[in-house]
Amino acid sequence: MENRGHSQAHARLDWIDVARSIGIVAVVVGHVWTRGPLRDAMYAFHMPLFFLLSGMLSRPCPVLAFTRRQLAGQMRPYVAFLILLIVADQIMERLKGHLPIFHTWPDDIVPVLLGGSWLRGPFTIFWFVPCLMVARILFNLALTRWPDPLDRRWAALLLPMVLLAYALGWWTQVSPLGLISVPMAFVLLWMGAAWPHMRWHNGLILPLGLLAAAGLSGLLPTLNMKAADYGAPLLSIGAAVAASCLIFRLSERIAPFAVPLAMLGRASLVVMYLHVAIIHYLSPYLGKAVLLGLALVLPFAAYHLIRATPLRRLFL
Repeated sequence: MENRGHSQAHARLDWIDVARSIGIVAVVVGHVWTRGPLRDAMYAFHMPLFFLLSGMLSRPCPVLAFTRRQLAGQMRPYVAFLILLIVADQIMERLKGHLPIFHTWPDDIVPVLLGGSWLRGPFTIFWFVPCLMVARILFNLALTRWPDPLDRRWAALLLPMVLLAYALGWWTQVSPLGLISVPMAFVLLWMGAAWPHMRWHNGLILPLGLLAAAGLSGLLPTLNMKAADYGAPLLSIGAAVAASCLIFRLSERIAPFAVPLAMLGRASLVVMYLHVAIIHYLSPYLGKAVLLGLALVLPFAAYHLIRATPLRRLFL
């Protein structure tokens, strides 16, 4: 009986890793193909998927301990990868005869510290981790008060969060550390936490599929969460949630046969940090299909190299 329980728990983790891998492939595809229907389809769901997954894994934790753990566990790799890529950019751009993105030191210290919308090029994805971290800290604070995500009292918090998310997106795209997206990330964390409490039945496939198709096909405006652009109010986010939930269901079904996908999912954070730099530096020289492969394979290899060395204390 013990072995069976361990096997079932392992299978549950595997499907989460499979879903992460689908999400990270969508992120990379959206950064290789920077315009057109394929890019828009990927942007229609890829970042909400990660927030929803994080919400699914959320459990109420002591606030101070959770906050300290998040700050140490998330910001240490953030700073390590950011410094690594700043150094790499100084070398790569000068080798190509160009100025690096940050070349007016010490003035550039300010935009580097601000992060978010001040980071572009190979650093453009760095908004995501601080946004997720702050949203998770705030969500945990609420979750310790109302552990049941279906508690009606959540409505008193979620409605202002939704209104704030759209108001910020309409007002500005300036986003230190990606924090402009925190209100919508908070709402998505709640949706992720609530999803396991819903009973699945196959009758959901059709309405979820239709809503997801409206987002993936471009019938609804796509999302750009970094800029707090949430497309058609409620509908575009709804389409992203619908697509993500169908991906979660698919991931559960294929997890026993999708070991390579699960392995990629475990490396998803390293892929997240490194893939844009690979695309940025190699795109003038390689076709898009090759770029896609390299932007997945090289960070995946880097993840396993980091795991095998003391560098894991800094980067993982």
